[in-house]
Amino acid sequence: MAELSYRDAVAAAIAQEMARDERVVFLGEDVAAYGGPFKATVGLLDKFGPKRVRDTPISEQAILGAAMGAAMTGLRPIAEIMFSDFLAVCWDLIANEISKTRYMTNGQFSFPLVIRTANGAGSRFGAQHSQSVENWAMMIPGIKVVVPSCPADVKGLLAAAIRDPDPVLFFEHKSLYAMKGEVPDGEYVDELGKAKVLRHGTDLTIIALAAMVPRALLAAEILYRENGISATVVDVRSLVPLDMQTIIRETVKTGRLFTVEENPRLCGWGAEIASIVMEECFYYLDQPVVRITTPHMPLPASELEDAVIPSVDRIVAEIRRSVDSKLRKSNEY
Repeated sequence: MAELSYRDAVAAAIAQEMARDERVVFLGEDVAAYGGPFKATVGLLDKFGPKRVRDTPISEQAILGAAMGAAMTGLRPIAEIMFSDFLAVCWDLIANEISKTRYMTNGQFSFPLVIRTANGAGSRFGAQHSQSVENWAMMIPGIKVVVPSCPADVKGLLAAAIRDPDPVLFFEHKSLYAMKGEVPDGEYVDELGKAKVLRHGTDLTIIALAAMVPRALLAAEILYRENGISATVVDVRSLVPLDMQTIIRETVKTGRLFTVEENPRLCGWGAEIASIVMEECFYYLDQPVVRITTPHMPLPASELEDAVIPSVDRIVAEIRRSVDSKLRKSNEY
């Protein structure tokens, strides 16, 4: 095992797959000579040369148009969109072309294409550069959606995404790039569509994604230390495919489910999970599903960002309030 940062794990996964398969090519704004806007692709140009690692013009439509054509003609492209907010600029290519062409051609064209993008808040970039938009992608049939929370998952899931025959949107959280963790040496490939249980508890289940995962884990520690509340924590990791088997199993064990979501509340990924849980295991629940989210509003600038995104303190407070309320009602009877 080696200790790598989240950003270094990105480069390690891409290098692993480019060395393994000469059809893998990489393109995006400033990804070559500059090493990426978040320094997540440093060294790839030196290793693989300008034919396979290419800087592009500042045009999201050009980047994805080129990547789509490359995938249709037998290559396995990785395309970077600098900020996930900018997916809106090229959304037609994602929602109407890349996601649908395999189906509309009866499988004559496949799309082994990965779209990497920096997602989420925490860097004070303002409302147009800090959104958490994974729920945009989740609603489009034909696109897989992967959101890692640690360096090991970055390497393993990105490698799996590159090998996948279908298009994958791979969201890397900006505030996690400096995070360090142990990553398996050598060739490492994880499995898409599998959630991971990071902590086992008996009183409630917390599910989280990306930057909310370490916050959920810290909140669980505080709840146990200060209140004796024992929480299971599940990292969803993949929204499409969605591992509802793991989520339902862990929810049934504790009878209480809390989601921690950075995306705005309206139509967030947790709403879909809450709906499925209510349909599949309603009678195993001791209380309604509680969603801890960002309000439905544009993100404010500077430190005000912290006031709206779920913090450790807010997660702890909302879980305490919910559990205390349930206990009070039980005592009334």
